[in-house]
Amino acid sequence: MIELRSVLYILAFALFIHGLMGLTGPRTAVRGNATAAAGMVVAIVATLLTPGMHDWWLIALGLVLGAVIGVPAARRVRMTAMPQMVALFNGVGGGAVALTAWVEFRQSGGFTGEPLFVVVASLFAAIVGSVSFWGSLVAFGKLQEVLPGRPITAGRFQTPLNVLVLAGALACAVVIGLGAGHEALMVAVLVLAGLAGIAVVLPIGGADMPVVVSLLNAFTGLSAAAAGLALSNTAMIVAGMIVGASGSILTDQMAKAMNRSIPSIVAGGFGGGAAVAEVTEGGTVRSTSASDAAIQLAYAGHVIVVPGYGMAVAQAQHAVQDMAKLLLDRGVEVDYAIHPVAGRMPGHMNVLLAEADVPYDRLREMDEINDDFARADVALVIGANDVTNPAARNDPGSPIYGMPILNVDQAKTIIVLKRSMRAGFAGIDNPLYTDPKTAMLFGDAKDSVREVIEELKAL
Repeated sequence: MIELRSVLYILAFALFIHGLMGLTGPRTAVRGNATAAAGMVVAIVATLLTPGMHDWWLIALGLVLGAVIGVPAARRVRMTAMPQMVALFNGVGGGAVALTAWVEFRQSGGFTGEPLFVVVASLFAAIVGSVSFWGSLVAFGKLQEVLPGRPITAGRFQTPLNVLVLAGALACAVVIGLGAGHEALMVAVLVLAGLAGIAVVLPIGGADMPVVVSLLNAFTGLSAAAAGLALSNTAMIVAGMIVGASGSILTDQMAKAMNRSIPSIVAGGFGGGAAVAEVTEGGTVRSTSASDAAIQLAYAGHVIVVPGYGMAVAQAQHAVQDMAKLLLDRGVEVDYAIHPVAGRMPGHMNVLLAEADVPYDRLREMDEINDDFARADVALVIGANDVTNPAARNDPGSPIYGMPILNVDQAKTIIVLKRSMRAGFAGIDNPLYTDPKTAMLFGDAKDSVREVIEELKAL
């Protein structure tokens, strides 16, 4: 039986790694996800073969409840709400790890007789898992706009508060490690760590929330690996380290894409979903109509579409693809410029456009397409704000100064589809909108694109 479990675990790990490799590109992402899911099924079967496993009805009940809640939730979630779902599901994982550490504490009589590495790993899992759970709930609330997207902070007392609650959790953990078996101490560890997660994430602004979700995902992976070490569960160790490592790499890449350090993000971000900024300086806003936009697009040689969160909210990706087909039929070259943090999670725009059957070779990353904007006749911006803001390049006083952006302002003509002059998630003005080359087409993105399509057909 032990040999079979070892073989199954090795198979599961191979499937995890192969699946992760498939997630590096849109053509293989679906297959990679299915492969990794198959690996998890194998890992679960191997774990159920552990000698001494009992309470089968509780295990079956947990599996059924998880499937009944998780599968419909995942199938019905809109792509605009995918970041929230990722944050919530990740938080559930951290919470499960924290509860597992608590159960280990209770079953061992306060870690009585347990090796030091088991005690340390369990307490680490409890603290980090609780931080991840409660922090992820706050991130979910901000992304779902249940909580304000702006930073919520205690001002100058925020940092001392963060240090105090985290130090309290660590102090209780040290006391437990020294031999105190009072369950109240373990509860205090979980509660204080949870308060630390809330206190750290609340002051972070909505513009930085995708990075925070990725960071908390890495925390969940590390806590799962620590719990696996305490439980001698190979699957948890390997899967947790894969999640922790990949989440850490992704967090680093996202922070670099925003030209922000992870410590500065954790110290308190900027921006929020409720911010509204009317552009009044540096020029006037010029509006256009669907018919004028259609004429500019129809007689262009090269059009670059810049999708953003506004396209996702309007579910306009299918209409955009229909418009692109009409332009291609007229001999217009159409490409899509994808910023690494467009939307609210990495790959958000890629998934939306792939769903609309946009050819993968037309989805071009920022570094690949930025030099082409100067040669583009029209840049069509659909609901993208901060990732097109020239202030990131030109204004040293801007909060996003230094953030790599798409060079939309270098195109010969710019058409921006927006509902209103509401600011982006960073809550700052975008001087692109007052550029003399820019025309604003106001309205719901899907409706605006459909109007443009009708005008194109009439030409």
